[in-house]
Amino acid sequence: MITLEKNEQVDLPEIKTQESKKPNLYSGLAFCTLFALLSYFVCKADFFVKYNINSLTFAIITGMVIGNTLNKFIPETFKEGITFSGKRILRFAIILYGFRITFAQIAGVGLSGFAADIIMLSSTYLIGYYLGTRVFKLDKDLCMLTAIGSSICGAAAVLGTDSVLKAKAHKVSLAVATVVLFGTLAMLLYPFIYKLGFLNADAFGIYIGSTVHEVAQVVAAGSAVSKPVMDTAVIVKLTRVMMLVPYLFLLSMYLAKKSGTKMSKIQIPWFAILFIVVCGINSTGFIPEIFVLNIVEFDIFLLTLAMFALGVETNFKKIKGLGIKPLLLALIMFIWLVFAGFMVAEFISL
Repeated sequence: MITLEKNEQVDLPEIKTQESKKPNLYSGLAFCTLFALLSYFVCKADFFVKYNINSLTFAIITGMVIGNTLNKFIPETFKEGITFSGKRILRFAIILYGFRITFAQIAGVGLSGFAADIIMLSSTYLIGYYLGTRVFKLDKDLCMLTAIGSSICGAAAVLGTDSVLKAKAHKVSLAVATVVLFGTLAMLLYPFIYKLGFLNADAFGIYIGSTVHEVAQVVAAGSAVSKPVMDTAVIVKLTRVMMLVPYLFLLSMYLAKKSGTKMSKIQIPWFAILFIVVCGINSTGFIPEIFVLNIVEFDIFLLTLAMFALGVETNFKKIKGLGIKPLLLALIMFIWLVFAGFMVAEFISL
């Protein structure tokens, strides 16, 4: 007869319990994929297309609702897959985002569009960060995320910055929410401004591209005016998207200095470098257009998946605790983009 020691009798059931509760990457990933597919195909319906409700917006809202009302029904084993979707898949999606841009497009806009991007990006970010930290006394992470969302490329910039910053999920969601809100307002407002007749088509394309938050919102605002305006606006906007890369490097250097990390140990945002590489590959024209279009569509799905995961991890109670100040901060930046951006575009067109 084999006799087991006492500590073995106690440990075996405990090991079984731990194994049964071990997080499962694939279950959480499947959970996010299911709702991402739902969001993606629902937003193909005519109603959502008509009102420019994209799958990213739909997915994060759906995720927020599920995460705050049905959170207790989400198995603990899903958590790893949800986090993976909101972090790792997000970075891959940002890399693929480069297939929207070619260097020739950027060169085609010329120095005027590039100058407008630089002026509006830097001024909006500095105003947002200064007012947020000094006047509204908001958390620095939240200020950075909100400011970069308004300054560069909306939700993609917020999510890209979070990949380096590693902020709390509710702060990221709030920053994305401000992009959706004020970007939508801009999308509706700009066609009306064009009818006032103060700017010609080229200048107005630069105006839209250098100030409107999301790429999709730029397309919607530009197409409501004319195709030439839309084409210029999209190229100027994609140039702004490119500027996310140097910003992430500067942010990494700032965080390294703040934490006392040696310069040699700075966390290099490799996904941002690969984003530039993909832009270069796309610029060669070697990849057939149909493949590029399919990659871009797949990238939209990946971003949708990441947004849903982010929404699930968002806690409404924490957002509510931040009060109205983040929205006021985003409103001020929106007003600055509308009025200062108009003056910059008018000056450049002289």
